[in-house]
Amino acid sequence: MITLYPYTSLGKASHGWLKSSHHFSFANYYNPRRTGFGSLLVINDDWVKPGFGFPPHPHRNMEIISYVRTGAITHEDNKGNKGVTTNGEVQVMSAGKGVVHSEFNRSKEPLSFYQIWIKTNKMNIEPRWESKKFPNKPVEGALPMLVSGYSEDKNKALFINQRARIFGGKLRKGSVIEHDINHQAYILASNGSFEVNDNEFKKTLNKGDGAEVIKTNTITITAQTNCEIVLIDVADQ
Repeated sequence: MITLYPYTSLGKASHGWLKSSHHFSFANYYNPRRTGFGSLLVINDDWVKPGFGFPPHPHRNMEIISYVRTGAITHEDNKGNKGVTTNGEVQVMSAGKGVVHSEFNRSKEPLSFYQIWIKTNKMNIEPRWESKKFPNKPVEGALPMLVSGYSEDKNKALFINQRARIFGGKLRKGSVIEHDINHQAYILASNGSFEVNDNEFKKTLNKGDGAEVIKTNTITITAQTNCEIVLIDVADQ
């Protein structure tokens, strides 16, 4: 079953330097029907003006992932971690027993990224942060795995503490891929348009849209234009 959530239906916030679309309830946006998707709690589609960002603030016991779409994000925390994650890169932070961090757009161009929060399955661990660059060219055959909470994937993807995997990549117009789903999936149209088919339902996603996929083991994704896709396969509780 596929349920489409068009970009226009998402929660909105605008602060001048920050424009955000919320796929689930967050901050001042509350929708009792959109409070998460299994252990996936937050997806914010954020745009940040050059020279601005999020000043130091705390997190605890949460897995936080940033998928950078354009520009660059500078991370710094009170555990001594500091780094710049650019277009085509992903960063993860396990907040664990508590961390204070800041994230800024220090570049001269706007920053756009997905901020994703997933419940942890290991409480009060030592906080950690890392980032990784992934292929930024169109892929064929399969979406690359970017993030995983499974030990067998540790050498292939960034690690988080949860039964989840995040895949993402660019497809050329006309490309068709089959993707297996372990739990349930939330799909994001980062750019372009593509069709998702689970052999019962068909939905077309355009830039900014999201979709929930449940009760199916395999989907077919067909790129209707050059596009970029993020797929979050996450435990249902």
